[in-house]
Order: sequence, then structure tokens, then C-alpha cells
Amino acid sequence: MRFERASYPPEVGPIFSLSIHADYQCEHSGVCCTSDWDVPAELPIYRTLDQAMAAGRLSAPGLPNEGGPIFSREDLPDDAGAMVARTSTGDCVFYHRHSGLCVVHRDLGETSLPSTCRHFPRVAVRDWRGTFISLTHYCPTAASMLFREDVPLEIVESPAAFPPAAYDGLVVDPDAWAPLLHPQMLMDLDAYSAWERHMVRRCADSSASPESVIATLTRDARLLRAYTPGAGSLLDAVATLPSDLVEASPPRSLDESLALFAGVIDAVPDEFTPDADEQMLPDAFAQYVIPEWEAWSAPLNRYLAAKAFASWTAYQGRGVLSIVRGLEAALALVRVEAARQCRDNGRPLDAQQLREAFRNADFLLNHLAGGEELAEGWSRVEDGCP
Repeated sequence: MRFERASYPPEVGPIFSLSIHADYQCEHSGVCCTSDWDVPAELPIYRTLDQAMAAGRLSAPGLPNEGGPIFSREDLPDDAGAMVARTSTGDCVFYHRHSGLCVVHRDLGETSLPSTCRHFPRVAVRDWRGTFISLTHYCPTAASMLFREDVPLEIVESPAAFPPAAYDGLVVDPDAWAPLLHPQMLMDLDAYSAWERHMVRRCADSSASPESVIATLTRDARLLRAYTPGAGSLLDAVATLPSDLVEASPPRSLDESLALFAGVIDAVPDEFTPDADEQMLPDAFAQYVIPEWEAWSAPLNRYLAAKAFASWTAYQGRGVLSIVRGLEAALALVRVEAARQCRDNGRPLDAQQLREAFRNADFLLNHLAGGEELAEGWSRVEDGCP
């Protein structure tokens, strides 16, 4: 298999997203502009910005009190003309703190933004079927959308927020395999699409706890893995999966979640590995999180749906069980981060703290850990399975 992290060609095909993300609009929280991230500017973008600065049509509000360069030409990635400079506090030099606006976007328009800025918080996959766009919930606006109850949770086509465009993300090479059913068998794309919709439908069950969703999808993945050619189509096998729910209770201990958390940390490059901070987390989980956890099943399930949809693990992992293991790990991270929030704030789990837990979990999963390394770890669940 061959994968590229690159911009899509113009022929993007149909666009799909989750219904809860379909009307996403930036609310100018400024998080993406103040996170001390490297932002490469492609050569045409760099030239546009440099010329606008020279002509006085663009300013860098982050620099007046500090001076220094606006662009750096060192350690450039491929296709970059420059790196956008940051202030000593990690703000992009084009971020205007008073208004919360990017002055490039404000004064020159979206087309003048570096691709990193244009596409955040989108997390996309493009394959033969089209372009599938989820969001990273490190963005506070995206995280808040997990709490909405005004639309049913489902996959929608042609979402208003994501018109046809060359979205950055995981591009599946035309010569690559389709997703694996298990390490010895490929799926076909119709069957994989049905499995993806099946996972989202399970997450849409408002009566189910997130643990029950995981338990049910684990059962369903194991049943699907038992498919053999000649016993009807794989698409039919997805359609005939049981409709009942496998009931599962939330864990009373944080031990297993911390183990899954450690597995995610193992996928983070050494230079980005966060400092260990697990002191008193089991106690905070028991005191503050467990009593409130079941009240938040709906947003937790929507979070799982956002991980099941547009899944990179489908292509980077070794089967449907690997995808479900990734969902289990994502839920574990939310438990750990919820305990951390409650410990630090000294109060029971509430919506604000759960939103921050989603944000911190996705910061690890989408911005620190390597996707291929995560998929490799989650794919170990396939070993020895019948």
C-alpha cells in the first residue's frame, strides 16, 4: 500500500461529513493561531504575503513590540517557500489577539492562507469513493459540536461547510489496497462503506453507553471477520449483523484506560512527548468522573462516531477490529483527560470539563501521535483472532 499526506487533486469526488459537523463555521477562538505550531507557507502563498507586506496591504500585529523576522527560510519542508514566524508566546505573527482574527484571512481572504491554516480543523481521507471529512476536536468550536442535539447523527453528502475543494489529508493512492477485513482478507469498497455507516449508526443510539457501543462494535467486527467467500457478499454480511446491543458498564477503575493512554503516548515522537502527569488521576476518576459519566453518553458517542468516520486506521491498520480498538483507545483518552480536568478543578465532571477532555484527547491523537504508529499498535488486536 502507498499513502501520501498531501493536497488532493481537483477531482475530489463527492464530499461526506457527519451531520454534526456539516455546518461548521470558525468562531475565532484563536486556539489554532496560538498553539506554537510550525506553519509552512507554500511558495506561491509566501510570495503573496511577502508582496502584500511590502505594499502595505498586510501587517503582522504580533511583531510591533518584539521586532524580528516575519518569515523563516530555515528547515523548510517540501514545497514550502518559508515558515511563518511566531511570537515568544507561540502566537502566529499574523494573529490579532484583540479581535481574535487572522489578519491574512481578514485582509487578503481565505485563498491567501497557508494550507495548514485553510484546512484546520478538518481531518480528511480521500479514496475512490470521494472525500470524507471529520474534524479534530482540539478546536473548541468542533468540540462544542459534540454536544448538539438539533440534528440526528448520520453521514451526509455535500455538507454546506465543506464545498468541493482540494482538502489536505490522507490521500489513498489509486494502486493501494482497499481496507482490510482482517490481515488475510481485503474488503470491497461497498462493504467498507456499509461498515462505516454501521459504526456511525451504532454511535447514534442515544440509549447506549459508549462502553456498550464499543462492546457491540467489537462483537460485530468479530462476526464480520468470520465471513468466507462464497457465503454471499460481504455487503450482505454487514447488512445482516445483529441489531441488538451488547450491554457494557463503565469501568470502575482507570487502570485499563491508563494502559491504552500509554499506548498512544508510545506513538508520539520523543521530542513531543508530554510530561507524565498521572498523580491522583485514579482517585479523581472515582470521585468526580464515575458518578457523572453516564449523563454524558450522547456527546461521548458522537465523539466515537467522529473517530469511526473518515478513519485513517481503516487504511493504515490491519482490519475492522483494529478500527474498533482505536475507538476504544480514544474513549480511554477521554476518561483520562476528564479525570485530569476534574482533579485540577476539584469538581465533578461537567460539560465544560468534558469539552476540554475531548480537546486534549484529540490533541494527542491528531496532532502529536503518528497515525501509522497508532494503527500499528491498535492492529495487534488482530493477532491470534479467529
